[in-house]
Amino acid sequence: MTDLRVGLIGLGAMGRNHARILTELPGINFIGITDPIHIQDIQPQFSSIKVYKDLKELLSQSLDYCVIAAPTGSHKDLAIQALLEGVHCLIEKPVAIDYKESLQIQVVSERKSLIVGVGHIERYNAAIRELKTRLLKGELGEIYQISTRRQGPFPTRIADVGVIKDLATHDIDLITWLTGSKFQTVSAQTANRSGRIHEDLVSVTGLLTNNVVVNILVNWLSPLKERSLIVTGEKGAFAVDMLNSDLVFYENGSHTVSQETFLHFRGATQGNVTSFAFMKPEPLLVEHLNFRDAVLDKTSEIVSLQEGIETVRVADAVIQSSKLKECITL
Repeated sequence: MTDLRVGLIGLGAMGRNHARILTELPGINFIGITDPIHIQDIQPQFSSIKVYKDLKELLSQSLDYCVIAAPTGSHKDLAIQALLEGVHCLIEKPVAIDYKESLQIQVVSERKSLIVGVGHIERYNAAIRELKTRLLKGELGEIYQISTRRQGPFPTRIADVGVIKDLATHDIDLITWLTGSKFQTVSAQTANRSGRIHEDLVSVTGLLTNNVVVNILVNWLSPLKERSLIVTGEKGAFAVDMLNSDLVFYENGSHTVSQETFLHFRGATQGNVTSFAFMKPEPLLVEHLNFRDAVLDKTSEIVSLQEGIETVRVADAVIQSSKLKECITL
């Protein structure tokens, strides 16, 4: 079987990671890259990769698919140009700068009958996938609440969006995927402390259509890097450390509180605490393996364009809520 011919658009921080994976991915012929911004910054390990002066030249190389890792504001134009040339696309999240541009990509992809996947990499975090399996088995029972925290230092690589589009979209996607439910309402507060035009802190409260309560806290103002997700339900709580791909289950206890001072408390008590062991492959590698298989029409799990569009729709509502200072119904 002939290897798939793949090109990469964008060689910034995330683009370099894609390049590393593509140079080693089985079944892939990594044709080359184009990026007018970072062409002079190609690292020695990528010096053997062919560099094309622009996207038109890269697309002329009979590509099967391309990876778009350029700034978010350019996603729509780059994707449509590739799709019109008959090239499948794996687009870094978010799929586009807003809902309107996301739909424009969808129109072309459907007209050309081409696959568009969205690079929501946290979906492929081993701890998140283990959590999804256990939730589907009913190990938590009814889900009551999902809370996420995503914070860290300011990323100089991001210039065209704020934390909502850059970071909160990870959690919006995870929450809808883990629950199989959409957002019904969102209410958000933002702050700008870095002097940029975009928000660098956001707090979101939401309600899903299945009545799960959602809390999302995001900033890029903290020296503490954190990527956590907690799912609370009738049987206890699952806690995920996405940085280390760890999953822990805190089971509701069954013992009786005997101290008189605590008798007023009738909530859950802590029972067994279980830390799970599982294989932890690199999430980006798993993402690429699945998209490769999707292009080959094999069984795969990609983040579909429709799912990516829904995430952008919710992110747009979060931004609207923060500006209007009111709850938005989706």
